[in-house]
Amino acid sequence: MIREWGSSNRKLHKREFTIACSHRFPWVNTYKKSAALIAVAVALSLASCSSPPPKSLVTPLPTVTKPPMPTKPALSKEPVRGVWLTTVSRLDWPPINSVNASPANRIHQQQQALTDKLDKLKSLGINTVFFQVKPDGTALWRSSILPWSDMLTGKIGEDPGYDPLKFMLDEAHKRGMKVHAWFNPYRVSTNVKPSTVNALNNTLSLQPASVFVLHRDWIRTASDRFVLDPGIPAARDWITSIVAEVVSHYPIDGVQFDDYFYTETPGSALNDNATFRQYGQGFASKADWRRNNTLLLIEQVSRTIKQLNPNVEFGVSPAGVWRNLSHDAAGSDTRGAAAYDEAYADTRRWVQMGLLDYIAPQLYWPFARQAARYDVLANWWADVVKPTHTRLYIGVALYKIGEASKSEPDWTVNGGVPELKKQLDLNDSVPQINGTILFRENYLNQPQTQDAVNYLRSRWGD
Repeated sequence: MIREWGSSNRKLHKREFTIACSHRFPWVNTYKKSAALIAVAVALSLASCSSPPPKSLVTPLPTVTKPPMPTKPALSKEPVRGVWLTTVSRLDWPPINSVNASPANRIHQQQQALTDKLDKLKSLGINTVFFQVKPDGTALWRSSILPWSDMLTGKIGEDPGYDPLKFMLDEAHKRGMKVHAWFNPYRVSTNVKPSTVNALNNTLSLQPASVFVLHRDWIRTASDRFVLDPGIPAARDWITSIVAEVVSHYPIDGVQFDDYFYTETPGSALNDNATFRQYGQGFASKADWRRNNTLLLIEQVSRTIKQLNPNVEFGVSPAGVWRNLSHDAAGSDTRGAAAYDEAYADTRRWVQMGLLDYIAPQLYWPFARQAARYDVLANWWADVVKPTHTRLYIGVALYKIGEASKSEPDWTVNGGVPELKKQLDLNDSVPQINGTILFRENYLNQPQTQDAVNYLRSRWGD
């Protein structure tokens, strides 16, 4: 389900088949020196409390009247041809060697690399970039809530000398391309090494400091990372405030969450027993309580975005499998771990409730992978969105093209072009599928994908 990154070889590996409303917003007091943030706080409180969220078994909610929703903007008839541009571990950007350059050279190298990428994407016919602005507990924009990302300078909290999100928006919009700000909501760090702990602790004197030191009681360890505990209402409010800050200050076209909600491994589980005891009254199981926590975040973020700017789209890119047919009559004819059970994300329900403008499931398997066939899952998701207003974009495994695999040999047949063509043909032929997103940008530059890149240029390019 979740996208795993190995720091040693800078290569992404994907684990196969894995796929409220509060009357107080503690972050307002923490950041009350910023008048802009107070404005966001007011808008956030209105968005969070102006309409009744799904029934909560955690905290009794007052009866409120739901205002009419703003009219949705006219949709572009052009399908989304997108790419994820990753910043965590500098996988796609910024260039690794730019970090140790002088400030002036660093800015030049990073900006030049980004414009070069945008020029290439434009030539390939890419019209939407999903730009990772929050890879962990740090920011790639000038934030009053999060410290600057060390991905830019090598040091958490160090000003890079320019605003990467603003630069991306200016350059992409100049080229007629849309930008969705991609957030990893709960991750605070990519590891728990002593050097990482030291770097996080050293932000205490900064304005703003890391959540790791400001709210240590929110922090848990899971999948050998520091993460926020999704069961803490104040932590969900804090995440919502981060999204609100970006939506209210930048002309972004959309907001996207990836599939990191509850993330844990058998050897590194998230210990939220105490949180469950405090907030889980009325739930039959911890699993149901966890799914409700994730729903509350999605619902709160969705309403906040629409309150601040109804033209900004909100979407999620979940694991490709919601549930298997063997476990749920409504599930897909697939086998393996699923988002509902593994990440405690009831993504199908979010679509049915109208909380998302779009959903972009990661269908990272070929037609021949019997346990999770591409066509089976694409058609299943098309059926899910059909009676709703939620648009469907399909995430495609560019990173697998040209890579030898015993279980998925089709990725290397004729440079992976036949498999890619079949997937894009299906996406174009199903009315409910509104676009394709490639994972991820730097694989467009790898030798093993060049036959596929040339095919994309011939199919999508000018």
